[in-house]
Amino acid sequence: MPAPRNVIAHLDMDAFYASVELLRYPELRGRAVVIGGGPAHRPVERVDPVTHALTRSFATLAGYAGRGVITTATYEARALGVHSAMGMMKAAALAPDAVVLPVDFDAYRHHSRLFKAAVREIAPRIEDRGIDEIYIDLSEVPAPAGIRVLAQSIKDAVRSATGLGCSIGLAANKLLAKIASDLDKPDGLTVIGDGDLERRIWPLPARRINGIGPKSAARLAEMQIRTIGELAHAGRDALVARFGKAQGEWMHDAAHGRDTREVVTHSEPKSISRETTFDRDLSATRDRDALSQIFTGLCNGVGEDLLRKGYAGRTIGVKLRYDNFVTVTRDRTIAMPTQDAAVIRRAAGSCLKRVALERRIRLLGVRVGALIPADAVATFSNTPARNDATPSLFDTEPAPDP
Repeated sequence: MPAPRNVIAHLDMDAFYASVELLRYPELRGRAVVIGGGPAHRPVERVDPVTHALTRSFATLAGYAGRGVITTATYEARALGVHSAMGMMKAAALAPDAVVLPVDFDAYRHHSRLFKAAVREIAPRIEDRGIDEIYIDLSEVPAPAGIRVLAQSIKDAVRSATGLGCSIGLAANKLLAKIASDLDKPDGLTVIGDGDLERRIWPLPARRINGIGPKSAARLAEMQIRTIGELAHAGRDALVARFGKAQGEWMHDAAHGRDTREVVTHSEPKSISRETTFDRDLSATRDRDALSQIFTGLCNGVGEDLLRKGYAGRTIGVKLRYDNFVTVTRDRTIAMPTQDAAVIRRAAGSCLKRVALERRIRLLGVRVGALIPADAVATFSNTPARNDATPSLFDTEPAPDP
């Protein structure tokens, strides 16, 4: 009896954030839209007093000024050269008529939970890889009509649950499945079977292998290696000599489509964090009120995430990036694990007192680590967390008495 064959799927939601926004604003379908603006970029709604018809006006990139970065963009915007992680001002030069919308992570997390629940109804063995992608182990899922039909049923279930499209790649392992899911976007369903490695994977740039970044790609180019096929034909010894034993051997195996990683159905998070990049650099003195409000919002958001996911943590920290792009972090460990936003804010505020705040600030983040399940907090001693009476620079009111 032949050994069972691995069938791994990688499901990637198509332009996820933008697609969620198009559900809310269907009149924007077919237009170039970027997500990444702030509250000032919310649409303005008007109701006609006579017809009671609702109309919306949307901000565009024309004339945008600030330090914002695009989170994602519709495929129409991508066709104009706009892409995620691009600065908004650069995008404005390429696509001034593109609509700008603010990010709404609550909506994105809601739709993320919906699509993952829909997949679990069909194939329960999934590995969560973030808000918009998962791996699915289909090896033991019945597929009487064939694996492609099974994958299409998953796509249909996701669309039924969310109204959104996704792309699925099917292969014998995670590495090939992830590459495959990106080959026929949007709304793709791609199978990498026998003979497809050489035909469909090898002609691709080496950077399409997850784990080969721009620096490694540049070093490969110095070896006249630009495609996955050229990487596959490079000698293992040459790659080891150039990149070291671990990375060199991994590159050689990856180019040949070899990957032994299993689908991990459950893993405990190490930390939960939130951060934001400002449209303009903020001063800890002149913009103190604004920073205080943002800081409180980040702490509240992390507290909400901990509550929703059922965790508490003891190590609380802050992250700042200055206007010169230097990034610093500070953290402290409190006595009892917490998911209380007020406790998180006090501890994070004490970390801020150990950070130089003379330079203007570009990014601010709050993190809670050393997580345990919330129902295990009772196993810790009831030693109260220390309360810092000295307010941080982001506090607008005196700290309470200890």
